[in-house]
Amino acid sequence: MPDTLLRAEGLTAGYNGVPAIRDLDLSVGEGEVVSLLGPNGAGKTTTLLALVGLVPAMAGTVTALGERVTHKRPHLLARRGVRLVPDDRGIFYGLSVRDHLRLARRRADSVRRAAVLDRFPALAELESRKVGLLSGGEQQMLAIAVALLAAPRVLMVDEMSLGLAPKIVQAMLPAIRDLAREEGIAVLLVEQHVELALAVSDRAVVLNHGRAVLAGQAADLLAGRDRLESAYFGADEFAADSVVEGVS
Repeated sequence: MPDTLLRAEGLTAGYNGVPAIRDLDLSVGEGEVVSLLGPNGAGKTTTLLALVGLVPAMAGTVTALGERVTHKRPHLLARRGVRLVPDDRGIFYGLSVRDHLRLARRRADSVRRAAVLDRFPALAELESRKVGLLSGGEQQMLAIAVALLAAPRVLMVDEMSLGLAPKIVQAMLPAIRDLAREEGIAVLLVEQHVELALAVSDRAVVLNHGRAVLAGQAADLLAGRDRLESAYFGADEFAADSVVEGVS
């Protein structure tokens, strides 16, 4: 079993005292890819924000790299190696690709930079271009490259495929899978392309109405499509049962 680098236990979090996720158990191990699935409004983005402390926990605990996560200093968590690529990609349209790559790595590390650009060779040809002039796929590649330059131990990506053609997603998701294996990164993906996500994941958790309603090995979930669809779209048998096996 891989070492657990990220774990949530009984996590409840939300906004203005109203929970958006409830009693969530979740773990991601070294070199493992876990997909967090569910319909819009299920609580997926809130989960990611709570895992890095940007949304404070109302109950439960989050542990990352062996230490408890609090909402007081999320920037320190990023420095320790926990990186979140948000759904808006966290990039600056007025800066160039080169500017982003330079800012992402304070200390000069030509080896790391070359390794990251080798993963996304298109970026090497776009270094002088302003980010606002990039395509959606190029912007997403840059966002992930910026996160990877920091040599993260935990990488969370929120809706990598948002606004992208399926062909681009099919090319990028396997790259994430390979990186997890080769560098031992614990990867948590929030993704709407369910089958594509499961194809590159080890495990998956389905959220609905803020609760984990189904979890298991990705291959098993792909094989049981009827059960997966029922959980995803909120069938009564799942909505009434918030306790699932295999979440953590």
